[in-house]
Amino acid sequence: MSRPRPVPEISRLGAPIDARPLFAAEHAALIATLRGLRPDDWRAEAVPGWSVRDLAAHLLGDCYGRLARDRDGHRDGPAPAPGETLEAFIHRANQEWVDACARLSPAALTDTLDLIGGQVAGLFRTADLAAPALGVSWAGVDPAPMWLDSAREFTELWTHRQQIRHAVGQETDPDPRVLAVVLDTFLRALPHTLRHTRAPEGTQLRISVDGPADGAWTATALADGWTLAEPAAGAPATRIALDADTAWRLCTRGITPATALARARVEGDRNLAEAACRIVSIIH
Repeated sequence: MSRPRPVPEISRLGAPIDARPLFAAEHAALIATLRGLRPDDWRAEAVPGWSVRDLAAHLLGDCYGRLARDRDGHRDGPAPAPGETLEAFIHRANQEWVDACARLSPAALTDTLDLIGGQVAGLFRTADLAAPALGVSWAGVDPAPMWLDSAREFTELWTHRQQIRHAVGQETDPDPRVLAVVLDTFLRALPHTLRHTRAPEGTQLRISVDGPADGAWTATALADGWTLAEPAAGAPATRIALDADTAWRLCTRGITPATALARARVEGDRNLAEAACRIVSIIH
């Protein structure tokens, strides 16, 4: 029998994030990217097993699901099979949707995503950040407050746009204001990442990101887990410094923890640093 998964208090994830103002511009950037693709670009592999066209279809499915659930109160649709894990169910449902969209042309996908994604951006613009919302499994919170759910949704939209850009030879969008929000959201996975890591109460681990999208997150060990709430005075036992590109790719498993550690500047407890670099801020 597996042990129940500990669920941290939401206050342990730190101050709320407000990603709502960013959705409309991010949606516009995605549509501009898709409209700028050449015919061959749609067949390029964006993520293992999925082309750019597949990833665009996946984004459309996410948008339809968000509108159905949060705007329309619609609860019908796929459900986990008996004994199926959340991760397996989501991967299966995503693949079934992508397969069903195979008949859609790139132009039809883009036009539909422009319409439906714009409605999702409008939905988030007026969302109540304190309202209960979908769970965020990689943060160990279910249900999650809307601020975390919407920030998670924003990071998924942003990440998939970067994957499309990379597939066609473009670099990561360097906008530091947006990337700062993405990284801030991703690093809220730290308490859940460290949930099985033992350390004396009060031990601190600090992850910092250098560059225009800079930021720092300090996780503190408590008697019953870890917190990102305001740390107590004292020097961290472990410091990990990453560049922004390494940080977001690590959190989305675009690179391995070993690769991230090789690029990082680490001071202090190496074992604690290795545990922190197992962070995953997506369904994996």
